[in-house]
Amino acid sequence: MKILVIGGGGREHALVWALRRSARVTEVVCAPGNGGIAAIARCEVVDAANVEEMKLLVERERPSLVVIGPEVPLAAGVVDVLQGLGVRVFGPTKGAAMLETSKGFAKEFMRRWEIPTAAYAVCGSVEMVRGALEKFAERVVVKADGLAAGKGVVLCESRDEAIAAAEEMFSGELLGAGVERVVLEEMLGGPEVSFFAICDGTKAVALAAAQDHKRIGEGDTGPNTGGMGAYSTDDLISAETSAWMLGVAQTVVDGMKAEGTPFAGVLFTGFMMTKDGPKVLEFNTRFGDPETEAIMLRLETELVDIVEAAVEGRIGEIAVKLKPGASACVIAASAGYPGKYVGGKVISGLDAVVEGVEVFHAGTALRDSRIVTAGGRVLAVTAAGADLREALAKVYAAMDGISFEGMQYRRDIAWRALEKNL
Repeated sequence: MKILVIGGGGREHALVWALRRSARVTEVVCAPGNGGIAAIARCEVVDAANVEEMKLLVERERPSLVVIGPEVPLAAGVVDVLQGLGVRVFGPTKGAAMLETSKGFAKEFMRRWEIPTAAYAVCGSVEMVRGALEKFAERVVVKADGLAAGKGVVLCESRDEAIAAAEEMFSGELLGAGVERVVLEEMLGGPEVSFFAICDGTKAVALAAAQDHKRIGEGDTGPNTGGMGAYSTDDLISAETSAWMLGVAQTVVDGMKAEGTPFAGVLFTGFMMTKDGPKVLEFNTRFGDPETEAIMLRLETELVDIVEAAVEGRIGEIAVKLKPGASACVIAASAGYPGKYVGGKVISGLDAVVEGVEVFHAGTALRDSRIVTAGGRVLAVTAAGADLREALAKVYAAMDGISFEGMQYRRDIAWRALEKNL
């Protein structure tokens, strides 16, 4: 099989790495790819959000299967166009991807299908925000109703902060472009869990659970990012909780099918484990990043088999198996991230990484035969182990040997889990 992977980050590097492990896969092409992906797959420099460019690439390459990594091509309707060409493509249609691309749609969908979530209000103006805030406690979450590359969620400690955040979202000051709606949510408390299910339009099958670390600073402080690290373990959630979360995913699949927009692809549900039980924070309609990097190292079932079964509407035939133990991923980011940063910094130490540690490239480029930084999140250093401590020890030992000017990373990934085991 020849497989085309669309995207160019750490998630796509991990997907390419996992797909290439199958004897059934003869070639992997990645568009646009990055400096690290280029070492294991042929990269084609195209705009992954440009539907016409994607169409022309697929017509030229004629892959057996297309796997879409990021959310932007899904929002642009790339799946719809490729399906219209008769191409087998893994990912939801534009309509089904609204579970991620519209926070308002997702909240209304959860209300219709009685899925536990935080109290909310959808607002189309600052005036509406002011009025709706009267129904919330002081602490509230303001979310942009649209894609925002992990920067469209602001945790506010007061109503004044919430109004300011909404004003910046409407004006475009926060995200670079104004939004038409924002969603206000009550601020829930508790640890977060990312639950991944593979769906074929009719059935959902559990893939894995992981925990992401969104804040830039140690101890979960500072502004939100696209994710600074993640881990996956056997005991992250109980079997009962996993079954319940899979039930939520199946409810989503049933609901989307009933409403005329079947969901096929990866359903990534972010749960907050509150004192009143798990509640849904958000849906993503693709593999998460950096959770995917950690999960792929534990995946025993061949990824190509899972993806193909979902595309062909027979996901129920697949038994997804994970290696026992744990895996962890730590992100090395550019100085200034999640704000402004400067790329082009030469990365040293990649050749010295020991076997058993995988360095997935999130934002790199190949220039003059050297790997340089080309993004806010630069590298996703990942390892598996018999337990979480072993996996983390491997990752941080590798991090000690990697460097680039201004490199920053969190040294406390999985700190809550480690504290529980002391």
